[in-house]
Amino acid sequence: MAVIKLALPTLALTVACVSATEKGNLKNQGKPAASKPNIIYILADDLGYGELGCYGQKKIETPNIDRLAANGIRFTQHYSGSPVCAPSRCALMTGLHSGHMQIRGNDEWGDRGPVWDYKAMIADSSLEGQRPLLAGTVTLGKLLQSAGYKTALVGKWGLGAPHSEGAPNQQGIDFFFGYNCQRQAHTHYPVHLWKNDKKFPLYNDTIAPNTRLAPGADPLNPENYRNFTLKNYAHDAMFDQITHFVKENRNQPFALFWTTTIPHAAIQAPQRWVDYYVKKFGDEKPYLGDKGYFPHRYPHAGYAAMISFLDEQVGLLIEQLKELGIYENTLIVFTSDNGPTYNGGTDSPWFGSAGPFRSEQGFGKGNVYEGGMRVPMIAAWPGKIKSGRTSDLISAFWDVLPTFCEISGAAKPADVDGISFLPELLGEKQIMHDYLYWEFPESGGQQAIRMGRWKAVRLNIQKGELKTRLFDIETDILEMNDVAAKYPDLIRQMEAIFTKEHVASNNSRFRMKALGDD
Repeated sequence: MAVIKLALPTLALTVACVSATEKGNLKNQGKPAASKPNIIYILADDLGYGELGCYGQKKIETPNIDRLAANGIRFTQHYSGSPVCAPSRCALMTGLHSGHMQIRGNDEWGDRGPVWDYKAMIADSSLEGQRPLLAGTVTLGKLLQSAGYKTALVGKWGLGAPHSEGAPNQQGIDFFFGYNCQRQAHTHYPVHLWKNDKKFPLYNDTIAPNTRLAPGADPLNPENYRNFTLKNYAHDAMFDQITHFVKENRNQPFALFWTTTIPHAAIQAPQRWVDYYVKKFGDEKPYLGDKGYFPHRYPHAGYAAMISFLDEQVGLLIEQLKELGIYENTLIVFTSDNGPTYNGGTDSPWFGSAGPFRSEQGFGKGNVYEGGMRVPMIAAWPGKIKSGRTSDLISAFWDVLPTFCEISGAAKPADVDGISFLPELLGEKQIMHDYLYWEFPESGGQQAIRMGRWKAVRLNIQKGELKTRLFDIETDILEMNDVAAKYPDLIRQMEAIFTKEHVASNNSRFRMKALGDD
């Protein structure tokens, strides 16, 4: 599949996959089709269900990802592990839902010191990162290693600070490049990234988080926003490492987790893409930084530019796989870690970012409503997954671990909450969940269950509220009409599941007293 390119100015890509002479030498040198398949799992950050063309987006152009969907299977009822970053990644890596896993919220591990002081964090790497996964945790990375896979994670980690037992190289990742720390990922022009356990300098003079325009600066003058575009864009550096990893490991089975921070705010994108969308959308009101992160002269154009830039990189990666002769033996999965956000200049309602679900604050990221957790998922695997399919299988992030274990030949742990969806990929008979369960101790404390057409939701648990709301997802996709009073027997069943699936966390930050936690 050739990369689909839009009508952009010509650009000499500095992260080209392979040189022209290498293309001929590398063609068809990959592993034979009978070998274990390579696995590439692409995890976007805060990308809403409705932000891809193949999921109904009308304003943002994603032709390469749309083509990936056309060549594979598009899931319509796939859910993230949580409505925010770190716990969603924990569900992915452990195969456990949030009532059982270690990391159930974004714990910045603040008892170490001034973790939100960006200068202190740059100077002292022991202040970076989030509270770590424990040593001995069985992770998807370790399981794939045991099956003979070379593993890499390029992008955002968020599951354990540098020098801790939760650092990626301690949790089954052979090669790591990117942001260890979620807080540093609040800019796409950081001072440094990490390459395994060493800092990788980007030589950016990173500005303080939440910096506004200079006093008296004209907000309509694009020149006054130049300070928010620095020297080295993190996504160029990370994609360069991706293409190098793929090339170096083309003759052995590998698993690549590409956990990009696009389109997470701040809004920072290559100018050529911003210009493309300014021409498409026309003039617009500037974002002045009043909802965090950095100002942007053209926030709609900038946000769309980030997603189309990611789409372009996806196309380049697929092109490289074809050039190396390993595309036919590679499973590619594309998804997002949670629903769309509401801050940093993003405008989810304008884009319809959550698709058919509610996109506004309180219903997207950080909330257990559909807009916060139902995410796109696309899987393509030539010769294995029939093209052009759509699946309504109800599934979630904790299903990825058993799926990849079955594909790789790794032994699946006995205590995971997930069910392999490999049969669904292959068009075979699929075992289904009786229900999916989530809990989220932040945003007031929340629980949710998806059971067939029904969605049960609890809010404000940290305030002692245990009222169970019930929505019929088939007829009320916006979750506006609470029908709990009509179905008392179903409510009792849901409340029994809430009790059964919740196990008190060992971390006091994630406990909810109303659920009986000490």
